[in-house]
Amino acid sequence: MAGSTNETLLLAERFASHALDTQYEDLTEDAVEQAKVFILDTFGVGIAGSSAYGADKVRQVGAANGAGNEASVWGTSQRLPVGMAALANGYQVHCQEYDCVHEGAVLHPLATTLSAVMAYAQKTGGVSGKDLITAVAVGVNISAGLGIASKSAMTFFRPATAGGFGATGALGRLMGLSHEYLVQAFGLQYAQTSGTLQPHVEGSTSLPLQVGLNSRAAVQSCYLAQAGFPGPRDVFEGPYGYFRLFEGPTLWDLSATYHCLSGKRWLISELSHKPYPAGRATHGGIEGIQVLMKKADGSIMKPEEVKRITITGPPVTARLCARPDIPDPSPNYARLCMSYVASKVVLNGFVDLAHYRGGELKDPATHELAKRIRMLSDGQEDPNALVPVSVEMETTGGEVKSWKCDQMLASPSRRLSREQHMTKFRRCWEFAAETLSDSARDELIEMIDGLEDVVDVRVLGELIVPAPTKSSKL
Repeated sequence: MAGSTNETLLLAERFASHALDTQYEDLTEDAVEQAKVFILDTFGVGIAGSSAYGADKVRQVGAANGAGNEASVWGTSQRLPVGMAALANGYQVHCQEYDCVHEGAVLHPLATTLSAVMAYAQKTGGVSGKDLITAVAVGVNISAGLGIASKSAMTFFRPATAGGFGATGALGRLMGLSHEYLVQAFGLQYAQTSGTLQPHVEGSTSLPLQVGLNSRAAVQSCYLAQAGFPGPRDVFEGPYGYFRLFEGPTLWDLSATYHCLSGKRWLISELSHKPYPAGRATHGGIEGIQVLMKKADGSIMKPEEVKRITITGPPVTARLCARPDIPDPSPNYARLCMSYVASKVVLNGFVDLAHYRGGELKDPATHELAKRIRMLSDGQEDPNALVPVSVEMETTGGEVKSWKCDQMLASPSRRLSREQHMTKFRRCWEFAAETLSDSARDELIEMIDGLEDVVDVRVLGELIVPAPTKSSKL
């Protein structure tokens, strides 16, 4: 069974043992099922990201940095060398704030991990569905295991920083690295670890780029280690290690992480869907507004009936999404702006991928309504908590309505239904940069449902890109 109880082992050594020793049979039935759910979900959001702002530029630079036909860029006919494909797909997965999240870790673990392991699997072949499920599960335990150990407010961008280590562990497993080489790979990953919250503050598209960069770094780290290139070993607890520099100043606590590495807790079973394409910190507010807009008779309030809305949540929600609305936001800024997102919900009843494109970003009605919406911190002590969230709405008629949630929609205790999961995936499919067929979509869904029986996951890669034309086959 994966994991050791030897207290003298470095965390890098424990991570390596967990990644290499875990067997598919060690996973719980729920862990396997949730791995399949979120592999499909991640393919979907990555495909939709292929047409999002900046994705074409990332692919353009990727092609300019070396020719290669090793791995697909999801939603396009383009192929790139394995490292650049991991970068491009990692960017596409996270660039719309629509990828799955571990709320306790404040981490989007599959953006780095699935992008790296699928690129490698396409290049080499021979990776089965069971291999993919197991690699993803251990990768999530590593990256989210770092997140749940942190007791400080996030200052670096954890989906990129911690996410890269999860990708390294998953990829090192598939590559068959020795235990010592995988420990060295974690050290080499640390040498490349990057990702700050400054792009988050500014609404810059370099935020999701950091995810892609760390996914590519995982590929480089594993290949360097495989070649015998050494890296530092005490990269997590050391005097200049990850926890002290990236997760300080409060001392970290590895007790829950050790429990995961013993195989007794699978963090992939604790992932949350993103039911709305916006920062997770906005989701309680979105749901609350949807509920409060409904009148007792079943009809929906009109936007002009709303006088003011106040969303209150833990400090991290306000720190991430209480930014002021601006008249011409970038797509990334808008997705992380509670007043912008809430305005779209009041005006349309929902928020959609299309609301961050074209004229929607400058829509006068959206920005006028945003003046009546604000987000506040409740001042609680937990630096990583995303709940509870409350919403208070005052109508022009003087009525004050309120709503509160302790668990957001699509969290582990309120999972999306199969129908909701499929509705999101099919909507993402429609946003591919190049047209993908409905038959390929349905075949991919069926194949992921039975992923444990897939002999080589390269067949998945063939379904998430446009079908080759007759001329391209010649």
